[in-house]
Amino acid sequence: MVSAKVISRGFASLAFLFSCAAALAAPPAPAVKHGQPISEADLAAWNIDINAKTGAGLPVGRGTAVEGKKIYDAQCVVCHGADAKGGPMFGTMVGGIGSFTTGKPVLTPGSMYPYAPILYDYINRAMPLTNPQTLKPNEVYALTAYILHLNGLIGADEEMNEKSLAKVKMPNRDNFMVDNRPDTRAVRCMKDCK
Repeated sequence: MVSAKVISRGFASLAFLFSCAAALAAPPAPAVKHGQPISEADLAAWNIDINAKTGAGLPVGRGTAVEGKKIYDAQCVVCHGADAKGGPMFGTMVGGIGSFTTGKPVLTPGSMYPYAPILYDYINRAMPLTNPQTLKPNEVYALTAYILHLNGLIGADEEMNEKSLAKVKMPNRDNFMVDNRPDTRAVRCMKDCK
């Protein structure tokens, strides 16, 4: 007589075999499809890269320090303080020029940025802190001009735009060292790499 244990094992084995056969016979699951293809026009809106040295990629626009002060007082003073001298959240953005050769360097756009378009790029990408990338190009140029003016680098009525900004000579421009470590000379491979 066959025991109940043996019959139970037999049914379990058959059930396992049938489930394996069913899994093998089932059509493959469709590839995961998330999102949708992006158009060139949609991609262009995200392409806000600029060349810090030459200013290539800066948008058309213009602004002066006089215009920038009004925008600064309305949107920036709460974090950066009056005249960009430091506020409750962030330190000064003014002064420090020449301080890198001292024991107490003061980090400001005027003292550390080698090229003025870097300031435009940072403001454009990150400010205002509560709503980044909402400023129009003219507002960003005006705020950039205001900070450059407070650092004594341009006049109050001097217009900053996509052509003039890269021409501003930043005080620390020539004080950077070339990084010549071996890994900086690596060539990026995009096709037929070995």
